[in-house]
Amino acid sequence: MQEKKSLWKFGTKQVVYAAIGAALYAVLAYVTNIIQLPGAGNVSIRPAVVIPMFFGIAFGPIVGFIAGFVGNILADLLSGYGFWFWWDLGNGLLGLVPGLIYPLIQDYKAGKSILLAELFVVLGAAAGMGVASLSELWVSGADMKTVIFANFIPAFIPDVLNGLVLVPLLMIAYAAITQRSGRS
Repeated sequence: MQEKKSLWKFGTKQVVYAAIGAALYAVLAYVTNIIQLPGAGNVSIRPAVVIPMFFGIAFGPIVGFIAGFVGNILADLLSGYGFWFWWDLGNGLLGLVPGLIYPLIQDYKAGKSILLAELFVVLGAAAGMGVASLSELWVSGADMKTVIFANFIPAFIPDVLNGLVLVPLLMIAYAAITQRSGRS
């Protein structure tokens, strides 16, 4: 029998999952931060964005948020970018928004679960990169054209593509692991 999942639960297990997610995201993002998109302000192609997305879906929105927020802070500091609060917040939203479906997912390999996850991956990328990009209006004094074409689109598109391809693979792998361990 499946246990009832609480959307905002944050106990010892969630602390551990959040720490693991943040560490994984930081290391994997750091490794790929060198793949910068030409013409975009410090935007790189980071397949690691799937870590907070998946951790939100698998362990809840708070875990997803912390994995993205803290993981991005660590990756940026390791990469020498410094601290960019609004981009860190945006990366937190990358995990929080997909995490909103956490209580609804019982079978991680079911087509309906994967489609729902993909919808929320797109919403999470839009919300996260939207907040981060729009902050450039007041943080950097950028105009809206720059925000859209140099920040939002170059960040949003790779995040969505990575999420749409890799999150379902992680969900299927997670389903196999939990089934094998008897936690289903």
